[in-house]
Formats: sequence, C-alpha cells, structure tokens
Amino acid sequence: MEANTRSTGRLPAAFLTPGSSSFMDFLSEHQPELLPGKRQLPPTQGVIEAPHGTTIVAVTFPGGVVLAGDRRATMGNMIAQRDIEKVFPADEYSAVGIAGTAGLAVEMVKLFQLELEHFEKVEGAQLSLEGKANRLSTMIRSNLGMAMQGLAVVPLFAGYDVDREKGRIFSYDVTGGRSEESGYAATGSGSIFARGAMKKLFREDLTEEQATTLVVQALYDAADDDSATGGPDVARRIYPIVTVITEDGFRRLTDEESSGIARSILERRLEQPDGPRAALL
Repeated sequence: MEANTRSTGRLPAAFLTPGSSSFMDFLSEHQPELLPGKRQLPPTQGVIEAPHGTTIVAVTFPGGVVLAGDRRATMGNMIAQRDIEKVFPADEYSAVGIAGTAGLAVEMVKLFQLELEHFEKVEGAQLSLEGKANRLSTMIRSNLGMAMQGLAVVPLFAGYDVDREKGRIFSYDVTGGRSEESGYAATGSGSIFARGAMKKLFREDLTEEQATTLVVQALYDAADDDSATGGPDVARRIYPIVTVITEDGFRRLTDEESSGIARSILERRLEQPDGPRAALL
C-alpha cells in the first residue's frame, strides 16, 4: 500500500477507492498489522510488567460534563511516571480518560481521534455521541487478546451531546462492554474510593466550578487510599488534569486553574483530613 516514489507520485488506488467511513475498517483491509490488537506478542510467562495509568473520574452538571485524571503511572509497586497525561480530547465535543496499560492506551486514543476525524471528512458531519461511544467500544474489543495477557485498556469516555443538549458519560470493561453512567463515574485502581467520594458529594444542580472541585476532591480521596493514584504534588507543581466539555466545546483547565482548586482543597484538608462531610439526612 506504500506509495511508489519513483513513479508519477500518485497515491495508491486504495486511497482513492470509495469505501467505509471508518478508518479502522480501511486499515483492517489494507494493513491490519498496524492495528494494536493485530500485533503478535512473543511467548511470555506471567503478567507483562508495563507502566499503567490509574484513576479517571467524570461528573455531569447542567450544561456539560467534567473529565479528570491523576498524573501517576505505576509499574508493579514502583512509580513509573509522576506526570503522565491521561485525559485527551477525542474531538471538539468529547474526551477520553485512559486507565490500564499506558502505552497501548495512548496509542488507542490517537487511533480513536483519527477515526473520528476520518469519519467527519468522509461523511461531512460529526458522529453522534452515541456513535462515538460505540466506535470506542469496538476498538477496546479488538484489544481483547492483549488484555488477556495483562495489557488491558479501560477508558472513560465523556462528551457533550449536541442533540440532547447535555453531558453524558460512558464506561467500559476490557471486553468492550459499554455502559452509560448517570451523574458520575470512575475507572482505574482508585475508582472504588473516588466513586464513594462522588456518591456523597454529587448533586444534580452542580455549577461548573463545583463540578471541577468535586472531581479533584474525588481524586484526592482515591490517592488517600490507593497507592497507585497520585495526589496533588505541590513540591513538583504536578496537579490533576481537569477538562470541561460544554456546548462551547472541549476546554482543559490551565495549570493555574487546576493548582488553585488543588491548593484550596489541601488547605481545607488541614482542618478536615478526610474531606467534606455529607449530610446524614
């Protein structure tokens, strides 16, 4: 399928033949070995040690959704990276947060971004948010072989649905099974603790500012109980990545905004180490 630079310089016929609007389908037909799930791994014994991303959280609010992640990657009981980025824009109105094998997850996100861009160029319109969630599900399912060898990728997908005019969250399992979450969601090793924090603090009428504060509170609680989740690192100036998606599109909070939220939470935690308390009734 490679272009012949010694000929007329024209693209190969595969690039000029009308076909599916899915870039994955195109790659599967012409160079399937480039797909992550099609690669052959050498025989191994036991689980493969590779850097893993951990906790991702999301919460909806009237008018949009917030998706955030901590910055730590681990390899076994070691910290592999302190400032990894785990939250990426998928397109103008959606984003993906990655948990699982970091290298494969980042590659999957790049392929997903290309898949959405390819569809938009071929069809002249964006996929619906539901369609985007289904495409990501297919990509995760194609990685099942590697997941069974310990190289799993379990993302969290969130976006603003321009048809329904609200934020939506989708979670996945390693087989590509997809579920739409109501209000809030978390994935990764610290998700059980983050979800518990969000369960007590979530309200339907959150403002955008309150929603961004809530996700950082949840990540702080996850880091408090899960060694694989990194909390705000004031000394190194490493703070959670927080993104907001509304009708205006995707926006990542600046370092100043993220650090401001994290520092205010740290100050309050000096008085209440376990965080804010929810009402009993």
